[in-house]
Amino acid sequence: MEIQEGIELSEAKIGVIEQYRRAEKDTGSPEVQIALLSERISYLTTHLKSHVKDHSSRRGLIMMVNRRRRLLEYLNRRDPDRYREIVERLSLRK
Repeated sequence: MEIQEGIELSEAKIGVIEQYRRAEKDTGSPEVQIALLSERISYLTTHLKSHVKDHSSRRGLIMMVNRRRRLLEYLNRRDPDRYREIVERLSLRK
Protein backbone atom coordinates (compact mmCIF):
# COMPACT_ATOMS: atom_id res chain seq x y z
CA MET A 1 0.00 0.00 0.00
CA GLU A 2 1.25 3.50 -0.74
CA ILE A 3 0.64 6.90 0.80
CA GLN A 4 2.77 8.91 -1.63
CA GLU A 5 3.70 7.73 -5.05
CA GLY A 6 6.90 5.72 -5.09
CA ILE A 7 7.13 5.16 -1.32
CA GLU A 8 6.38 1.69 0.03
CA LEU A 9 5.24 1.57 3.65
CA SER A 10 4.33 -1.21 6.05
CA GLU A 11 0.73 -1.67 7.16
CA ALA A 12 1.50 -0.59 10.74
CA LYS A 13 3.20 2.59 9.58
CA ILE A 14 0.29 3.42 7.28
CA GLY A 15 -2.13 2.97 10.17
CA VAL A 16 -0.16 5.36 12.37
CA ILE A 17 0.10 7.94 9.59
CA GLU A 18 -3.64 7.77 8.86
CA GLN A 19 -4.45 8.11 12.56
CA TYR A 20 -2.28 11.20 13.23
CA ARG A 21 -2.13 13.06 9.90
CA ARG A 22 -3.53 16.55 9.61
CA ALA A 23 -4.33 16.54 5.88
CA GLU A 24 -4.93 13.96 3.13
CA LYS A 25 -1.31 13.65 1.98
CA ASP A 26 0.32 14.53 5.29
CA THR A 27 3.25 12.27 6.16
CA GLY A 28 5.74 14.74 7.62
CA SER A 29 3.92 16.89 10.15
CA PRO A 30 5.38 16.88 13.67
CA GLU A 31 2.40 14.89 14.93
CA VAL A 32 3.01 12.08 12.45
CA GLN A 33 6.75 12.06 13.12
CA ILE A 34 6.22 11.97 16.89
CA ALA A 35 3.68 9.14 16.59
CA LEU A 36 5.97 7.06 14.34
CA LEU A 37 8.90 7.60 16.69
CA SER A 38 6.74 6.62 19.66
CA GLU A 39 5.81 3.34 17.96
CA ARG A 40 9.45 2.55 17.20
CA ILE A 41 10.49 3.53 20.74
CA SER A 42 7.94 1.23 22.32
CA TYR A 43 9.03 -1.64 20.05
CA LEU A 44 12.71 -1.13 20.83
CA THR A 45 12.00 -0.88 24.56
CA THR A 46 10.42 -4.33 24.56
CA HIS A 47 13.23 -5.65 22.34
CA LEU A 48 15.89 -4.41 24.75
CA LYS A 49 14.19 -6.06 27.73
CA SER A 50 14.93 -9.47 26.22
CA HIS A 51 18.22 -8.52 24.49
CA VAL A 52 20.05 -6.70 27.27
CA LYS A 53 23.46 -6.65 25.56
CA ASP A 54 22.24 -5.11 22.28
CA HIS A 55 24.09 -1.83 22.77
CA SER A 56 23.75 -0.57 19.20
CA SER A 57 19.96 -0.77 19.41
CA ARG A 58 20.11 0.96 22.79
CA ARG A 59 22.03 3.82 21.22
CA GLY A 60 19.44 4.03 18.44
CA LEU A 61 16.68 4.10 21.06
CA ILE A 62 18.35 6.98 22.89
CA MET A 63 18.72 8.89 19.62
CA MET A 64 15.03 8.34 18.79
CA VAL A 65 13.94 9.51 22.25
CA ASN A 66 16.01 12.67 21.83
CA ARG A 67 14.61 13.32 18.34
CA ARG A 68 11.05 12.93 19.67
CA ARG A 69 11.85 15.29 22.56
CA ARG A 70 13.16 17.93 20.13
CA LEU A 71 10.06 17.57 17.93
CA LEU A 72 7.82 17.97 20.99
CA GLU A 73 9.72 21.09 22.07
CA TYR A 74 9.36 22.52 18.55
CA LEU A 75 5.63 21.81 18.50
CA ASN A 76 5.20 23.34 21.95
CA ARG A 77 6.94 26.53 20.78
CA ARG A 78 4.97 26.75 17.52
CA ASP A 79 1.49 25.65 18.60
CA PRO A 80 0.92 24.71 22.27
CA ASP A 81 -2.61 23.44 21.54
CA ARG A 82 -1.36 20.88 19.01
CA TYR A 83 1.40 19.94 21.49
CA ARG A 84 -1.10 19.27 24.28
CA GLU A 85 -3.29 17.27 21.91
CA ILE A 86 -0.50 14.96 20.71
CA VAL A 87 0.85 14.45 24.24
CA GLU A 88 -2.62 13.51 25.42
CA ARG A 89 -3.32 11.19 22.46
CA LEU A 90 -0.01 9.36 22.90
CA SER A 91 -0.11 9.62 26.72
CA LEU A 92 3.53 10.70 26.84
CA ARG A 93 3.62 13.00 29.85
CA LYS A 94 1.91 12.78 33.21
